[in-house]
Amino acid sequence: MVEVAFALAIALLVCGVIGSIVPLVPGALLSLAGIYGYWWATGYTEPGAIFLVAATVLGLAAFGLDYLASAISARAGGAGWRTTALAAVVGLVLLVTTGPIGMLVGVAGVVFVMEFERSGDLEASARNALYTALGTLASEAIQVLLTGALLVGFLLAV
Repeated sequence: MVEVAFALAIALLVCGVIGSIVPLVPGALLSLAGIYGYWWATGYTEPGAIFLVAATVLGLAAFGLDYLASAISARAGGAGWRTTALAAVVGLVLLVTTGPIGMLVGVAGVVFVMEFERSGDLEASARNALYTALGTLASEAIQVLLTGALLVGFLLAV
């Protein structure tokens, strides 16, 4: 039974890494499901509590990053709160309706238009839109690293 649980956990962890790239697939949650499923199958003995807590924190951080990256990037680039909130809403809607490229272009466009309307500064508006796009792309790379770390950490912990 434990061997099957181990194989299933590895499969879910690998799907988690892949899912961190694929839109609308909660890669981090798949990874956590694999870890917690194995923990349950071993009678709550493996992996240890320290790894379980660390994995949970990493997994939840990756999950949150997946859905808030464009808004965080807009705010970090200097966009106003209203622009940031609208970027978050537009990002979620466009991700579901147009996919990742539409979401990326749409969110950057919203940030540019809203910031230009607010400040009238073309250069600053373009910079904010660029930061938003780059931050969103960087979040994908970070998610892959986090879910990959969960996979490697799991292999080392058990």
